Amino acid sequence: MIAIGGAIGTGLFLGAGSRLHNAGPALAVVYAVAGVFAFVVVRAMGELVMYRPSSGSFVSYSREFLGEKAAYFAGWMYFLNWATSGIADVTAVAKYTQFFWPDMQQWIPALIALFVILAVNLVSVKLFGELEFWFAAVKVLALVGFMIFGIVLLLTRHPVDGHGTGPSLVFDHGGLFPAGVLPALLILQGVVFAYAGIEMVGVTAGETSNPRKVIPKAVNSVAWRIGIFYIGSVLLLVMLLPWTSYRSGESPFVTVLSKLGMPAAGGIMDLIVLTAALSSVNSGLYSTGRILRSLSMAGSAPRFTARMSRRGVPYGGVLLTAGVYALGVVLNLVMPGEAFEIALEFSAVGIISMWSMIVICHLALHRKAKRGELTRPSYRLPGAPYTNYVTLGFLVLVLGMSYFNGEAGRILIYGLPGIAALLVAGWFLVRGRVRRIAAERGAPAETPGIAGLETTG
Repeated sequence: MIAIGGAIGTGLFLGAGSRLHNAGPALAVVYAVAGVFAFVVVRAMGELVMYRPSSGSFVSYSREFLGEKAAYFAGWMYFLNWATSGIADVTAVAKYTQFFWPDMQQWIPALIALFVILAVNLVSVKLFGELEFWFAAVKVLALVGFMIFGIVLLLTRHPVDGHGTGPSLVFDHGGLFPAGVLPALLILQGVVFAYAGIEMVGVTAGETSNPRKVIPKAVNSVAWRIGIFYIGSVLLLVMLLPWTSYRSGESPFVTVLSKLGMPAAGGIMDLIVLTAALSSVNSGLYSTGRILRSLSMAGSAPRFTARMSRRGVPYGGVLLTAGVYALGVVLNLVMPGEAFEIALEFSAVGIISMWSMIVICHLALHRKAKRGELTRPSYRLPGAPYTNYVTLGFLVLVLGMSYFNGEAGRILIYGLPGIAALLVAGWFLVRGRVRRIAAERGAPAETPGIAGLETTG
């Protein structure tokens, strides 16, 4: 259920509205193309997990195959991804809450949501899993329910907002690429953001009772989830309403229900979207807590982030991430209108870096296996190493297209040297401690080959 929930979030429930408005039905094609590469990433992650399950996730794989510098980079870029996307999702929670209480200041529900999710994550991993299960169940049931409802509308030819329904809506309004190819390329970054979270399958592996049995099933299910939930829902939406009817800032599912004269149903869907945002905040606190502990035990993060509670919760890392999320609450206080977009743009860098490191780690595993230094598990990424190279090229393209994605995208590109400078400065601050800890384990910090620190099984 965590695997299913990880692939369905605000990127689909809310973000699809603006992308449909900008690119039309081409969104389904972009979801399909990006979905192929997302599956390559998660399949590569699956092979790494089958090689050695670890709650340190790909940070411990970066450490083993590429060395401590790579582990440091991977961990802190992963933290950047979840920290900034968490700010975006805390902001989303605040915006959705205003649907029910429009006079409430935006920062208040953001703060309440953060406290509730933080409390859940600090109690136990079991409670996190239980809450995430129900979050995922709500999202899946809502999406499946809407799709069944939409299919019934298509089969009965029931008009929506005065328009006939069916494939003719697509062809009568410019076809698959009504706005051209360029707008479709420009939404690539947003689509990749929508898929962020699928790697949670690997992060949870170290705390799964039988990862070598469970993980392959979860990973393989990514393909059909993408096909049904993303591509299928977008095709359904453009056959129910012309693509010009959708707009930024409103869930496309809410748009359809509102056009049918069902405002109450729209309110229920807004509640579902609120659940999706809470789910993302929940996952962010869980995953970054484990990643920061892995970094701290190697010397790359503050010592307190390695602290564990008696219930096995890395509360130091969870609290550090919550502190960053609290900055999002402040951002909602001083810049309520811009908070979401600012956080969203910077989270994209973390996502692209994180996926790239997973693919590079798998490439290193493949090369070692070819040299006879280790044995690849029977569960493998098809087409390696060529699929690795093509996926890395795709991710570079996505990052490059950010420059053409409005002012926010250019700010992101211009901000990359600053992010790089902070990472380099941070490495010089921690490298002494990293080398000392590595020496205590009998392995040099600069040399690949240090085993993961949270290996299980």
